[in-house]
Amino acid sequence: MIDFSPVQNRQLRIQEMARDLTIGDLGAMTNEMIDTVLALIAHCRSEDVTFMPADPKAHDRYAAKDEEISIPWTLGHVSVHITASAEESAFLAAELARGVPFHGRSRYEVPWETVTTIAQCRERLEESRRMRLASLELWPDMPDLENVYSPYKGVGRIGAKERFLLGLKHDADHLGQIEDIVGQAKAARSA
Repeated sequence: MIDFSPVQNRQLRIQEMARDLTIGDLGAMTNEMIDTVLALIAHCRSEDVTFMPADPKAHDRYAAKDEEISIPWTLGHVSVHITASAEESAFLAAELARGVPFHGRSRYEVPWETVTTIAQCRERLEESRRMRLASLELWPDMPDLENVYSPYKGVGRIGAKERFLLGLKHDADHLGQIEDIVGQAKAARSA
């Protein structure tokens, strides 16, 4: 699995990490990431999906409702969040690769409250895999890698490969949270 810690520790810029990656690499990394998440939830039950973990640091500045800003995320919530973020990056990357200038976000997140079973989590992950891999098929044979923009302060100007890679980095940023939720849910089940 690709190690994003040099980017997180500011030892390496996302542009440097993406430089030599191919479309095939991005596809392989997508499969590896989805497989990793599926492995983390492999022994979960549906009751684990709605289990409310302890998370004293919970803070979602983008929460849809004020009362959700400080609630811990369930496994269902994290599942829809990571897939929506990575899909957004994948579709923006496809547009950049085709020479379309950045024109705003491209995001849809399944309402987390509707994901209540482990089967739904697995289906959402597999659906996301399919969509992300399909987005790479949209890239032209000669992608426009000079079509760049700056999505937020500190990242610099990024193009198609970096945009796609940022979606995978975001997935990786939540792996520890998924492990923690699964661990807490299993412990609660055993108690």
